[in-house]
Amino acid sequence: MGVVTILADEKLPATGAPAAPELYDFRRPTTLAREHSRALELAFETFARQWGTQLTANIRSRSLVTFHQVVMSSYNEYASSLPASTSMVLCNFGDAEAKAVFQFPSIAALSWFSHMLGGDGTHDEAERRLTQLEQILLRKLIDDALDDLRYSFGPILTAPLSIDTIHHNSQLAQAAAPGELMIVATFTVQAGAQSATATFAIPADQVLRRLVDNEPVVTAAEAQELVQAQLVRVPVDVSLQLPPVKTTPAEVLGLSVGDVIPLHYANHKPLDLAVNGRTLARAAVGVHGTRMACVVTDIEENRP
Repeated sequence: MGVVTILADEKLPATGAPAAPELYDFRRPTTLAREHSRALELAFETFARQWGTQLTANIRSRSLVTFHQVVMSSYNEYASSLPASTSMVLCNFGDAEAKAVFQFPSIAALSWFSHMLGGDGTHDEAERRLTQLEQILLRKLIDDALDDLRYSFGPILTAPLSIDTIHHNSQLAQAAAPGELMIVATFTVQAGAQSATATFAIPADQVLRRLVDNEPVVTAAEAQELVQAQLVRVPVDVSLQLPPVKTTPAEVLGLSVGDVIPLHYANHKPLDLAVNGRTLARAAVGVHGTRMACVVTDIEENRP
């Protein structure tokens, strides 16, 4: 079975153009569990905010980092999706053979350096290798980003991260084996007028192992208590109503404006306090300060 195109069921953009299809390969059903995906999204969203703040402080120009998505793919697929010429900072990840990768266009890094050195961040040159001085500046920026990453991931990322090498050819940089699964996050980095797409890839085995270790173990009894605790906080509509009056369909169909329906109910008796049509108590009309209220006079917990 080959690749199947699945169209997402979502609203069309304002332009009327159809939504971009998402490819799913049944030969490689490697997907993140929902709870793992959510945990990683929260961590990367925190990292994006921290990285944007750190970048603003380093280059002295307002910066914003926006997190877009996190997926799991093989290293070969990840590397193939990158431009042939780009900046890739390979990072040692504890004792693991596979390395983490920070990737972004070299032109974006040159714009950051321009801001750091007092320029306006404007660059129109083509992608090129960074000089030795530029690599020193880049290492400083990535070192600070790694600190933000450790803070954002907390117990999920306990292995030490350190910069290894900087590469400029995505096809020659071998951060991991071709089939090694990687957690890949995509960001947009806005620094001054310069906007660029950046990615961060980390060995999936190291991260998922810690996600499993940090998952809370909930017993059946605790799960029941959690459900009950949540249910008692769910808002419900409470109504104070007169008891129902029996009538005939003919009388209902013959109703017109001004008709009077006798209720046969004494005005001194309490009314029904109901939730979703089920009477749970009796209550009399009263006031609370300047507002109308009701005073519960009788509980009917066992009422069928």
